[in-house]
Amino acid sequence: MSLSPSLDGPRTADASAPPTASQRPPDPAEPDGITRIVPRRHPGRWLSAAVALLALAMAVNSVIRNERFQWGVVGRYFTTPAVLDGLLLTLWLTAAVMVLGFLIGTALAVMRLSANPVLNSISWGYVWIFRATPLLVQLLFWFNIGALYPTLGLGIPFGPEFLTFRTVNLFGPTLTALIGLTLHEAAYAAEVVRGGILSVDAGQTEAAASLGLGRWRVLRRVIVPQAMRSIVPTAGNMLIGTLKGTSIVSVLAVQDLLFSVQLVYNRTYQIIPLLMVATLWYVMVTTVLSVAQFFVERHYARGAARELPPTPLDRLRAQVTAARAQVTAVRVRVAAPRRRGEPGGESIRGDGGEERST
Repeated sequence: MSLSPSLDGPRTADASAPPTASQRPPDPAEPDGITRIVPRRHPGRWLSAAVALLALAMAVNSVIRNERFQWGVVGRYFTTPAVLDGLLLTLWLTAAVMVLGFLIGTALAVMRLSANPVLNSISWGYVWIFRATPLLVQLLFWFNIGALYPTLGLGIPFGPEFLTFRTVNLFGPTLTALIGLTLHEAAYAAEVVRGGILSVDAGQTEAAASLGLGRWRVLRRVIVPQAMRSIVPTAGNMLIGTLKGTSIVSVLAVQDLLFSVQLVYNRTYQIIPLLMVATLWYVMVTTVLSVAQFFVERHYARGAARELPPTPLDRLRAQVTAARAQVTAVRVRVAAPRRRGEPGGESIRGDGGEERST
C-alpha cells in the first residue's frame, strides 16, 4: 500500500496509486492467484534454424540424388584390398609419427625450459627451422638426401669410419615419409608440450619442491598430469591433422590411402567415386578419433571441474527428461480446470451429496 504524507494529519492511503498484488482482484485466467510465467519467444532463432535445416536438406538431397557421384561404384571399391591396404598404411604412419613426434617434442620442450643456454638454444633453433619450412619441401629434401650424402658411416667422430652404407639403399619412400613427418611433427609437439607445462601454476612446483621431491619426479608426477588438460585438445587436433596430412606422401609414391585410390582411378578413369571412397574413409577415421579425444579430455578433467562434462548419451537423456517434464506440465494445466469444476467440465452430484467434475 502506498502512503502519502499529509500536513493536517497522519499518513493515509493514496487512492490514485495502482493496487498492489495483495489488493488486485484475482485473475480468472490465473487460478489461485498464481502469476503465470510465460517464456520469452525467439522467432529469429527458430527462423534461422528453419533456414539452416532447409539448406542442409537441399545439400544432402543434391549429393544423394546426383548420379554423377556413382554411389554404386563407391560401394564396390570401398572395401577392396588395395584401398584397405592403403588405409592400414595411413593408420600405421599416423600412429608412428604421433608417438615418435611427441617423444622428440617432449624432449625438446624440456630442453627449451632448461636453464642450460646451450640446450635452450638448440631446442629453439630446431623448432624455428622445422616450423619455417613447408612440409612438402622437407619431404622432398629427405627423399633426395642421397644427393648430399651418398654414403653414411659409423665410427669415431672426426676420425675413421667402421661401417658405411649407401643412402640410396637405406632411405626408401616409406622411411623417408616417416622421418620427414616425424621431424616436422616434433617441432609443433614441442610447443604444445611447452605450453601445457607453462599452464600449470608455479605454486604446484614450489609445493612439490617443499616436500623434497626431485625435479624429474615433480615433472612426471605433478606437472605433466595437470598439463595434460591443456595438451590433449591441441594434441587431438594435431592427430587429426597428421591423419589427413599423410596424404601428402603420395608425391613420394608411398601407397597410402590417397595414392591407392589414385592408382585405381588412373586405370578406370572413375575419379569422383574413387575420391569419395577416400573421403568417406577419412571422415570415418576422423570421427572415431574425435570421440576418443572427447573421452580422453573427460578423463583428465577429473579434479579440475565440479562435474565431468556430460557425454552425448547423458545429453540425450537430459533432453528426453526435459521433454517429458514439459509434456507432463501441459497435461496438468489442461486437466486443472476440469478438476476445479471451471468452464470446460460439468459438475455432477453423486449419491452421497458430493460434487465431482467431469
